[in-house]
Amino acid sequence: MRRWGLPACGLVLAAPFALLAARLTGLDAGTPLAVPMVLFPYSAVLSLLVLGALLGPVRPGSTGQTLTVPVLRSWWAVAVVAAVVVTQAALLIPRFVPEGRNVPAGSAELRVATLNADVGQADPRALVRLVRSERIDVLAVEQLPSGGVAALEKAGLGALLPYHELHPEYDSSIYSRTPLTHGGPLAAGTAWPQVTAEVTVGGRTVRLVAVHTYYPLGDPKRWTRDMTALTTVARSSGPDTVFLGDFNASLDHAPMRDLLAAGLTDTHAELGHGWARTWPAGNALVPPLVQLDHVLHGSGLAAVSVGERTVPGTDHRAVVAVLALLPS
Repeated sequence: MRRWGLPACGLVLAAPFALLAARLTGLDAGTPLAVPMVLFPYSAVLSLLVLGALLGPVRPGSTGQTLTVPVLRSWWAVAVVAAVVVTQAALLIPRFVPEGRNVPAGSAELRVATLNADVGQADPRALVRLVRSERIDVLAVEQLPSGGVAALEKAGLGALLPYHELHPEYDSSIYSRTPLTHGGPLAAGTAWPQVTAEVTVGGRTVRLVAVHTYYPLGDPKRWTRDMTALTTVARSSGPDTVFLGDFNASLDHAPMRDLLAAGLTDTHAELGHGWARTWPAGNALVPPLVQLDHVLHGSGLAAVSVGERTVPGTDHRAVVAVLALLPS
């Protein structure tokens, strides 16, 4: 068994090893490794299963104590796999631990949502119902063509969110319950312009950026340039900032970690929801597997709640978050 067992384990663990190496070194930035990197949490589960298989069952020892003997009688293999599992856990566990930031009672709140409308295929009436039931203040919609804009207006979105920065020619749009200022395309070197605007909350101005980056499968270098451009913007955006949308990136991508290091916090990770899944949606055979859609915010805000909602017609789930403004 050992003759073939160890090579078989090595073959099974080849992908987790490669993803871990890329995760530790950032080799996914600008390379095809960006595509499988979204599966890093699954690779950690696979490594843990292999470790369990290597250890085998607990057996009674000769003196009555219990012993765990490697199935393949190879402690070095167990040690290597255990080291991989521990490293993967160290990278993943923090996003499952809520930060527990103290939000003072009575703090002004901003209720936001983001949805990739899949080129206008999202059910407009369902999206309007979501806005109404969640009492959304700001909605960012990606992949929303002019026909989708018209469909949302017909469904009654304008009555709930009468202020907007509509740019179907740029791919993204922002809707708001209260007036928007300084709106327009973001001055950044992205594949297509991102849409930005400002909204007043509790007497403070919050900058909004509706994000939809290029996708790694199409061109990982182009995607990395988009993320780098957003990182540059984030560094100069101040603490009262919200980036929300389809980043085509997970928390395990190096460009996403660089963006967060520029002064932003991922709402899901902040609240301990470390394995949210927003894509692909709407497929009866394949459930959502990875998180590509995020709400990120600056240090002037804190997350109160976050969750995902299904909107028929699109292959992305919506992300809904409540953000509180912290005392300045």
